[in-house]
Amino acid sequence: MQIRKFSVGDHELTLRQAEPFDVPDLHRFVVELAEAEQFPGEVEATQDDLARALFGAEPVAHAILAVVDGAPAGFAIYYPTYSTILGRQGLHLEDLYVSESHRGLGIGRILLGHLADLAVRQGCGRLEWWVLRTNENAIRFYRRLGARGLDELDVMRLEGDALGAMARECEPEVV
Repeated sequence: MQIRKFSVGDHELTLRQAEPFDVPDLHRFVVELAEAEQFPGEVEATQDDLARALFGAEPVAHAILAVVDGAPAGFAIYYPTYSTILGRQGLHLEDLYVSESHRGLGIGRILLGHLADLAVRQGCGRLEWWVLRTNENAIRFYRRLGARGLDELDVMRLEGDALGAMARECEPEVV
């Protein structure tokens, strides 16, 4: 487990790979993030779901935990992607969150910097993420870091009944 330590103001910040015992804190942060993004009560993921995704037999994502003076302060969840245009792997940042009591210390910037470093060391061509159009503070923050919005792309999603209907269209005929 790689550990990185930073000084942020009068505090010590530790970034480390999340461990299974961190799942309750990660889940709490996911719920807080949903509330901050004005999606309260919409988190369906359980602690067991997170544990399977991050630490199961075939993990599909990874988490970095930010710890300030021994207390969990934020996290980033990310997973690998692939670009046929670049012919290289990328990283997708699924969630970036810093608890309200720890904002303003530069933790979000440090978490993103850590992921950028990870992407460079892994030979990735890009680090990407989605941001709500209504989250103007985050958009300004990301632009200050040099990120740009992709006006040429829209996120498309099949879910619920539409996902089921599409899947049924591809069911083989019984002969």
